[in-house]
Amino acid sequence: MMSSELLNTIMEAILYFLFNPVWLVTLLAAVLLGYVRVKRERKDFKTRVLAGLTEMKHALSSAWIHGLLLSVLIAGVGLIVDFNWIIIFSLVMLLVILSFSYKLASPIYYAAIAFFGLYAVGRWAGDFSINDWFVQEDLDFFGTLAITVPIIAGLFLITEGLLIRRYASRHASPVLIPTNRGMRAAIYKSKLLWIVPVVLLVPGHMVAEYAPYWPQFTLGAEKFSFVPIPLIIGFSQMARASFPDVLFPKVGTAVAWLGIAVAAIGVGAIWMPILGWAALIAGVLCRIFLSVLISVSERKKPLILVPQSEGVFVVTVLEDSPAEKMGIIPGDLIKSVNGITIHNEGELYDAIQVNAAHCRLQVIGRDGEVRLKQQVLYRHDHFRLGMLVVR
Repeated sequence: MMSSELLNTIMEAILYFLFNPVWLVTLLAAVLLGYVRVKRERKDFKTRVLAGLTEMKHALSSAWIHGLLLSVLIAGVGLIVDFNWIIIFSLVMLLVILSFSYKLASPIYYAAIAFFGLYAVGRWAGDFSINDWFVQEDLDFFGTLAITVPIIAGLFLITEGLLIRRYASRHASPVLIPTNRGMRAAIYKSKLLWIVPVVLLVPGHMVAEYAPYWPQFTLGAEKFSFVPIPLIIGFSQMARASFPDVLFPKVGTAVAWLGIAVAAIGVGAIWMPILGWAALIAGVLCRIFLSVLISVSERKKPLILVPQSEGVFVVTVLEDSPAEKMGIIPGDLIKSVNGITIHNEGELYDAIQVNAAHCRLQVIGRDGEVRLKQQVLYRHDHFRLGMLVVR
C-alpha cells in the first residue's frame, strides 16, 4: 500500500513538472529558435550548419545533472523559499521566454524581480490574491527570505556560467553582415535555452493549501514539501571581434564568479539581513554591466572574418565532412588549394576540382603559423569539403 502511494506521489510530481506551462513554452521557443537559425543559414550559405531541432534537443538534454546537483544542494542545506515567490519567479520566466529577448533570461533577474515583487505586493497590496493561488502571508523579508533567495540566486548564476562556458560556443551560428566597404563579413551568434529541472523546498502548509495530498516530510516540529520547477536559463550573444570558443568561455567564467559572489554575500545575510537585499541588487547590476561590456567591447574592435585580397577565411566546418577530418577550424585562412593560389570562394572550388581524388590545402592558422592540410577525397564527398567561407 505504501509503495503504491509513493509511486502515485512520484507520478504526480513528474506530471506537475511536465505540464508546467513554462516547460512547454520553452520547448516551443527552442524549436522556433532552430527554425529561424536554419532559415538564416540557408539564406547566407545555401546550407544549414546544424539540424533544425538542435536547440530543442540541447535544451532538453544538457542540464539534467546540473539540476540534480542544484536540488541536492538546496535541499541538503535546507534553503527554504516562499511558495508565492516561486509563482512570481515562474511568471517572470514565462514572460521572458515569450519575449525572445534571451539576454534577459538570467536567473538573477527572475530571483530579484520575484523577491522585490513579492515585497511590493505585501507592502502595498497585502490583501491581494488570485483564486486562492496567490495568498499573502506575513513574510520576513529581513529574515529567512533575505538569506535563502540570494544564496539560491547565486547557485543559479553559477549554473548559468557553467552552461555558457561549456555549451555556448558549440552552438554558435555564423551570420553574414555587410561591412562599411560594401563587402560581407562573418560574425557568430549564439542563442540558446537550457531547461534545468530543480526541486525547491517550501513550508508544507503553503503547498497543502493548494494541493492537500502533496507529499510532505517533517523536520523537527516543521513540515516541508518539495516543489519541482523548470529553471529556464537563456543566452544570447554576438561574437564579432572574437571567436566563440575564445569569448564565450570567458563570459561563462565571469558569470560563474558573479554567482559565487552573490551566494557569498547571501551567506553574510545570516548576520546582517540587509546584505541579502544588497546581493540581489548588486547581482542584477553586475549581470547587466557584464552583458553591456561584452557587447560594447565586441563592437569597438574590428571584425575578425572579412574578405581578404588573397585567400579565404573559414567561417565554420560541417560535421563529418572532409574539412573536419583535415582538422580545419573556423578562423583558418586558406591560401592555396592543390598548389593554386586562391582569392575568392569561386577560385577555391575551382582549385578543388583540379585533383578530384586528393586535396591539399595551404592554411594559415589563427596563430599565424602556415600548415599543410591533406585529405583523400571519395566519391561520396561533396566537392565543397564541408566548410563555409567568407564570400
